[in-house]
Amino acid sequence: MGFNLPSSIAFSMAIFFAVCAFLCMFPEPAFAKHARFTRHYKFNIKLQNVTRLCQTKSIVTVNGQFPGPRIIAREGDRLVIKVVNHVQHNLTLHWHGVRQMRSGWADGPAYITQCPIQTGQSYVYNFTITGQRGTLFWHAHISWLRATVYGPIVILPKRHVPYPFPQPFKEVPIIFGEWWKADTETVISQALQTGLGPNVSDAYTINGLPGPLYNCSAKDTYKLKVKPRRTYLLRLINAALNDELFFSISNHTLTVVEADAVYVKPFKTQTVLITPGQTTNVLLRTKSKSPNAKFVMAARPYVSGPAAFDNSTTTGLLEYEVASSSTNNKNKKKQLFTPVLPKLNDTLFSMKYNKKILSLANPKFPAANVPKTVQKHFFFTVGLGVLPCSKNQACQGPNNTRLAAAINNVTFVQPNTALLQAHFFNQSKGVYTTDFPANPAFKFNYTGSPPSNIAVSSGTKVVVLPFNTTVEVVLQDTSIIGAESHPLHLHGFNFFVLGLGSGNFDPKNDPKKYNLVDPAERNTVGVPSGGWVAIRFLADNPGVWFMHCHLEVHTSWGLKMAWVVLDGKRRNQKLPPPPSDLPKC
Repeated sequence: MGFNLPSSIAFSMAIFFAVCAFLCMFPEPAFAKHARFTRHYKFNIKLQNVTRLCQTKSIVTVNGQFPGPRIIAREGDRLVIKVVNHVQHNLTLHWHGVRQMRSGWADGPAYITQCPIQTGQSYVYNFTITGQRGTLFWHAHISWLRATVYGPIVILPKRHVPYPFPQPFKEVPIIFGEWWKADTETVISQALQTGLGPNVSDAYTINGLPGPLYNCSAKDTYKLKVKPRRTYLLRLINAALNDELFFSISNHTLTVVEADAVYVKPFKTQTVLITPGQTTNVLLRTKSKSPNAKFVMAARPYVSGPAAFDNSTTTGLLEYEVASSSTNNKNKKKQLFTPVLPKLNDTLFSMKYNKKILSLANPKFPAANVPKTVQKHFFFTVGLGVLPCSKNQACQGPNNTRLAAAINNVTFVQPNTALLQAHFFNQSKGVYTTDFPANPAFKFNYTGSPPSNIAVSSGTKVVVLPFNTTVEVVLQDTSIIGAESHPLHLHGFNFFVLGLGSGNFDPKNDPKKYNLVDPAERNTVGVPSGGWVAIRFLADNPGVWFMHCHLEVHTSWGLKMAWVVLDGKRRNQKLPPPPSDLPKC
């Protein structure tokens, strides 16, 4: 049975549907200069057969992609990401480097802010990108599943807000990873059973591809095709599990313009050093005309400690497009140029490179939030040690011990319920204690001869901070078992890197040299091998925030802790209750 609408209503509805259609086709109309949008993504966690190094294996992926899908948003946008788990592993996702202002339920580390998403279950991550623009990434945050479950997050500035550097012709994410022929869950499980270090990876990858230096891998080579006289923005991400990496493109200079989604004072370099968990944006200016050559881009490890490592190099190719008329050029054999990377253990390069990274600190992007006074001081030793194994476990360390890692000699014991829930509902009893030590219980020459007793203690301990506390943490590497660089990542905050140095931190003289004018603002910092780094942050985000080494083996061994930031007095300083679909343990 039909009926006719009055013409005025019909016209109004036609206009309404036309506007809706326009908004669907153009989600960011030009008139919406600072409009905020909600961007929806659906992530299906599923197994996918992938072939690398002449071997096919079933890996955990998002939407069957490896690396996973790219998330694109603008500063101020809201992201709603529905994650459905179709695999046998319990899983969570972490949006690495996103500030998560009052959205701690969406942060993602398993048993810290949420219980994992179980097989057949789903969870919606809902958060807003506040005051950030640049490159970050997302990855699984449970066991070693992030070996294959990761992808880029590209945060564009608000509309009509330019970059503080030349507008690039094109932007290209380049994400480094590690590839194991074996199942990585088996690799870490065996290591924890024996108490020794895990087997190392079989290859490094650039955008999921190992490149021609590996056996049976020439066809799996990443190629970046470029035009002459153009500027390209390369969004570099280190998603490798256990290795810091040097990266270089032969015969080309890179200009570093951003680190961890914060603009930095531009500087030129032949080589970028990037630890797991860090992101770095670089400008690549191509040559004035297409050369009859191909240029190798290469990444290989920076090795700062005594542990076994994957001593291999992943390579891709930078190729200039040749005009279709130049048939002669196309047929000519092209010369191949390869880059010279620093020595594997070049700690001097590491120290010099990290000191070059400074905040832009100009009127548009001031470094105004550097805490000038400190309310809470912490001194954290980070390093290795040993733990006794149970009598029914045959560990291969001396006297039936296993390798462990610790902060202030406390190796973190993962609870079986999420810390954030326990905190929010005042049910911390039996889940965690609030006595994490602010200083080492036992003082020694941290970078000299190790003490005779290298056993660590264990527990689920946190530090409680009142809202808006200014915090300084000095992170000191130790030489127990071996000095090593540790990339420390703090969830929920950016921090300022005030200073770093070799040897033991000198509490009397080193603070006098702190940079309070334009320090780097980061979410992940390498504690120098046999050295220290000092950071400050403002605890202005209520919730429970994980801090851990981003070398996955060290996290598995317990080099992690958590900060509990209490609610403030105002409504906008309190953590809202959890969403109704928060996974249950």
